[in-house]
Amino acid sequence: MRADARRNYERLLTEARKAFDKHGIHTSLDDIAKQAGLGNATLYRHFPTREALLETILRDSLSELGHTARELLATAPPGAALATWVRAAVAHATTYRGLVTMLMDSLKDETSQLNDACTVMQSSGRQLLERAQRAGEARNDLSAAGLFALIAGAAWTREHAPDESDQVLTVLIDGLRPPRP
Repeated sequence: MRADARRNYERLLTEARKAFDKHGIHTSLDDIAKQAGLGNATLYRHFPTREALLETILRDSLSELGHTARELLATAPPGAALATWVRAAVAHATTYRGLVTMLMDSLKDETSQLNDACTVMQSSGRQLLERAQRAGEARNDLSAAGLFALIAGAAWTREHAPDESDQVLTVLIDGLRPPRP
């Protein structure tokens, strides 16, 4: 990439992060280009869709979430590893307002540019869940899809009812454990 194109690319990413922090993921892409001092054609040349822009911005943090899962699989007891990762996944899904919905939608849409990253994230969660289930530390009637629905619910709560979010996350983590006889 030419040096000027690289500078434009980096300015767009910087301004997008600021805009997503302030206004959520549905902020105007044209406003992001304007704040970067560029035309919207430059933004769309680098990022043809909102999902492409988000995938670039989230690439490192999604990769880190996968790395965290691998580390937990290798070092932490199964139930604790799952609980720790669920907390990290909820925090990640609320990086920007509106992100949780886009992440969940992209899991179902193979054409979404976020799909691959979300599928890898879901695979990490599935491995942690299955390991905890084999160890008897997570309920056997929960699927990976169900786990992600719970994570999405906790993330939604964190975004829309922050005063209740700690309690909801605690109940979610407690509910992952197998029922008592």
